Amino acid sequence: MTESNQQEVTSTQPPQPKQDPTASQIAAALQSDHADWISEVIEALGETTVIVPREHIVAVCEFLKSGYGFDFLADLCGFDRGPEEEPRFEVNYHLFSTKRHYRLRLKVLLAEDDVHVATVTGVWRTANWHERETYDLVGVIFDGHPDLRRILLPDDWQGHALRKDFPLRGYEPYSLE
Repeated sequence: MTESNQQEVTSTQPPQPKQDPTASQIAAALQSDHADWISEVIEALGETTVIVPREHIVAVCEFLKSGYGFDFLADLCGFDRGPEEEPRFEVNYHLFSTKRHYRLRLKVLLAEDDVHVATVTGVWRTANWHERETYDLVGVIFDGHPDLRRILLPDDWQGHALRKDFPLRGYEPYSLE
């Protein structure tokens, strides 16, 4: 190979890719670009959690999916912090990028008297089942969901089994006594 051919080969090599941002860098960029979308960023135990006001959850999810490649909703779950806490409920969105291999958690806090949040089924289709499970067990209502109904418990089940004020032995006719 002549020296001129060798120069052509080396000059056509792709540039070295930039290092992918970490979850905390993504959260910081999101906070600086869209401050109203983020209430708080929490770094703990090597994980990044972004607290998002409920009215911005769909916009944040769409932005993270298209802009940062979070193409997989690994989990969506509800949590009852207890009747003495306010806000009482939270919805956690566990995002993953299958191409870049990073994770990010989004959290929406909901008051006991208003447990509504917009559905993200338009962003990730798998949210359909996760949101139904969260509705069934915790009682969070996902506005705009295409088929929000119970998924695990019987249709005539009363209450939401993962709420902290749910009786340990259940309600009649499902009581163990």
